[in-house]
Amino acid sequence: MGAIEKFQEVLATRHQYAQDWKKKHNGKAIGWLCSYAPVEIMHASGMLPVRILGSHEVQDVTDRYLFPTVCPFSRDALAQGLKGRYSYLDGITMARTCSHVQGTYDNWKNYVPTPFKYYIWQPNHVQSPRAKSLMAQEYKGFIAALEKFTGKKITDQDLNKAIELYNTNRKLMKQVYEFRKKEEPPITGAECMEMVVASQLMDIAEHNKLLEELLKELPTRKLNRNVGVRLMMVGSEMDDIVFVKMMETLNCTVVIDEHCTGSRYFWDEVKPGKDPLTAIAARYVDRWQCPAVAAEFKPRFDRVLQHAKDWKVQGTLVYQQKFCDPHEFDIPHLLKMFKENNIPTLVLEFDVTIPFGQFRTRIEAFLEMLELELV
Repeated sequence: MGAIEKFQEVLATRHQYAQDWKKKHNGKAIGWLCSYAPVEIMHASGMLPVRILGSHEVQDVTDRYLFPTVCPFSRDALAQGLKGRYSYLDGITMARTCSHVQGTYDNWKNYVPTPFKYYIWQPNHVQSPRAKSLMAQEYKGFIAALEKFTGKKITDQDLNKAIELYNTNRKLMKQVYEFRKKEEPPITGAECMEMVVASQLMDIAEHNKLLEELLKELPTRKLNRNVGVRLMMVGSEMDDIVFVKMMETLNCTVVIDEHCTGSRYFWDEVKPGKDPLTAIAARYVDRWQCPAVAAEFKPRFDRVLQHAKDWKVQGTLVYQQKFCDPHEFDIPHLLKMFKENNIPTLVLEFDVTIPFGQFRTRIEAFLEMLELELV
């Protein structure tokens, strides 16, 4: 079994994986919502950080808890908690960025039996000169609460070790992404997504070992498929691997992405400093921003465009979770930017209740148009 197959196995058995980890390490697991949650601190506490994700199944249990205009991802994530699928979690946390995800957290806190709950006040105005010091103070409170709950003192040595592990993880995943620049990438977009999502569910040291295995496999790995159109995916949370696999059967390959379960989650590293907590705070304030906290479009869009150029993108899929206002505000600006740079773009609004067939038809038409233009 290769590294990619091992990532796939973790995804398929994510809940059992976490329970087995707890037994093996006699430890605890903490769920987290939103990629602004500081995984380094959770790891330093001795707990297994587990990202809470949805099932991409139509659910009918959250209508009593969330407004119907809350995004499908947030509703789906809450449904998993209400159905008891995360009953093994010992804690849950989130850093405040998105009001929809906050609705998930608030209802989880009140209606899902989870012993430890902690809400981190993430400064939305990250451009403020006070943002980093505020973030560091918030993390001090988080650490104090974790120490009380676990009975374990979190030292600077623990934090530095966690920083090193996660920085290594980010470096290794970026090395895998470099292979996607090749004329014939040895890894598909769906496989890369499996790799990144697995990093948010499993022991980070174990994930690093699998990444090292993968980097040894990729130089000689060959895919028996046409690359087709080189696509970029930009937008809201996206962990729907079944959708990406379906799309990559239509003569295209996702060669780069920009979303919070992809490159935006891991791209920026912690810059080690004298005080590890301050260094972690600086990373989450300065990281590749989510539009929910971005005060201006240009810095993020400059990075998106540079990635599109570096990975030789021929078309872009811009998508949003239905009712996701921050990403919807992005769309006119993204369309304008891509048009000015001659990169054709398709916009899709995601809802788990929409049959795949509708998406497939629109994507096929978009790709056929691109193929004619590229001839």
